Amino acid sequence: MDKTLLKQQLADWIDQHTEEQIDFLSRVVQCPSDNPPGNCAPHALMTAALLEDMQLAVEQHVVPNDFANSTGLESAINLIVRERFADGPTVALNAHGDVVPPGSGWSVDPYSATVRDGWMIGRGAAVSKSDFATYTFALRALKALDVPLQGSIELHFTYDEETGGLAGPGWILQQGLSKPDYAICAGFSYNVTTAHNGCLHLQVTVRGTSAHAARPDTGHDALEAANKLMTTLYAYRDGLAATVSATPGITSPTIVIGTIHGGINTNVVPDEVTLRLDRRIIPEENPEEVEAQLRLLIEQTANKLAGIQCNVERILLAAPFKPVGDAARLRDIVCAEASTALGEAVTPIGVPLYSDARLYAEAGVATVMYGAGPRTLLDANGHRADEKVPLFTLPVATKTIAWSLLELLG
Repeated sequence: MDKTLLKQQLADWIDQHTEEQIDFLSRVVQCPSDNPPGNCAPHALMTAALLEDMQLAVEQHVVPNDFANSTGLESAINLIVRERFADGPTVALNAHGDVVPPGSGWSVDPYSATVRDGWMIGRGAAVSKSDFATYTFALRALKALDVPLQGSIELHFTYDEETGGLAGPGWILQQGLSKPDYAICAGFSYNVTTAHNGCLHLQVTVRGTSAHAARPDTGHDALEAANKLMTTLYAYRDGLAATVSATPGITSPTIVIGTIHGGINTNVVPDEVTLRLDRRIIPEENPEEVEAQLRLLIEQTANKLAGIQCNVERILLAAPFKPVGDAARLRDIVCAEASTALGEAVTPIGVPLYSDARLYAEAGVATVMYGAGPRTLLDANGHRADEKVPLFTLPVATKTIAWSLLELLG
């Protein structure tokens, strides 16, 4: 069959099913899956039932509780849908169903999936439940038209992106449940993302000696020591601006001290203070070297403070996402098809956040990020109140994915 005609038929099928696609997205947004606390199994079970109603065979892979708990989850079930058309490469389409808690400031119920002025508002509507809908309906279109593809397509719907991904794609890949040749992971904007920052989370426990507030000279103040350590870390942060990534969309490394806890009572010299810090790692940096540098800086600072000890614990080390293997071919195909579907040039970019895409790339899988979304993640209010996705981008992204799979596996 002529490829141009086949693409038009795919587009027609997708347009005819847009209302059904929006209804599907509403259902997955309306079911909470906040992480934390990470009790995501109920959402996975509901999603599996919706997929089965569409005549898709769904595998439910339960993450063992001890492993799920070690990553901060209460429960998780990863879903895999496999569709083999013929011999050939396997393409995984990955989106995550866990979401950050809604917080305050919403103009609507965060789980209402309210549609206003062509946008659906709801926690997870953009990041990344919208791509549950994108990838599902792209696969359905290819199946409905019995498109002659040379390969297999898999849907990977996972539930651990917000806490690192190790119980999501990390688990699927480590257990050998899937061995894809290509992966397209949830996107946040019109563009095709080919690189993103890595992330290091460290917990620093500063220990001193408690004393009565009437005799502070008899103790060693952990909070005062933590203050000096934070001053050192902020000076280190200011110096990071001199390092600039060559990847469009990514600027310089950053560091944020996100939380601080400690102290016993108002009238007691603090004996212990705990800091948690977030260090973003640009693609040009080596994650292990970044961690070693920070540990050395903290150790050297603590050594100058009498009666003070510092313990550093790694909470997360997520490597930057960079192109591997045949990623350039995948990038070019998705950019070309997205440009046609959107009616304007879609270009590759990098983003400063981190995602599950890195886990596929670390496994040697050629990977890009693309899906439904507005021009930028900021436009989507990602991780903020009134998170939203423009509904016109659902069929646009779905056509892009279906056409890209046709080009890749045709």
